[in-house]
Amino acid sequence: METNEQHQEKMFYQDSTVTVTQSRYIAGSKTYAMRNISSVSLFKIDKSRTGAILLLVVGILLLFPEGTRVVGGIIAILGGIWLFSIKDEYSVRISTNAGEANSLVSKDQVYIQKVVNALNDAIIHRG
Repeated sequence: METNEQHQEKMFYQDSTVTVTQSRYIAGSKTYAMRNISSVSLFKIDKSRTGAILLLVVGILLLFPEGTRVVGGIIAILGGIWLFSIKDEYSVRISTNAGEANSLVSKDQVYIQKVVNALNDAIIHRG
């Protein structure tokens, strides 16, 4: 028989994708038992900018010969736009007895930090 305590599960965070309660962490289609999570942290995923930088450099180099200035300008502009549009991603990294996993990934660091804080609160609540 279920007790009233099971119906009154404490909620630490909830939105359309994530739910954090005292006993569960749901991220998208994956559910984790809080008792199996030993630690949680915000992890920065650095995106590679090599291709954009190379495109920008090639475009700049093509600006010098008179016959390739227009093409060089276009390539340099595209490389610059690409370079400035690359955003690092952040993830909720959880540690369990099975290892570490990035359970939720977003470009919004503030959002990821909210989820990490809720998970830390749930871990502390668990005791």
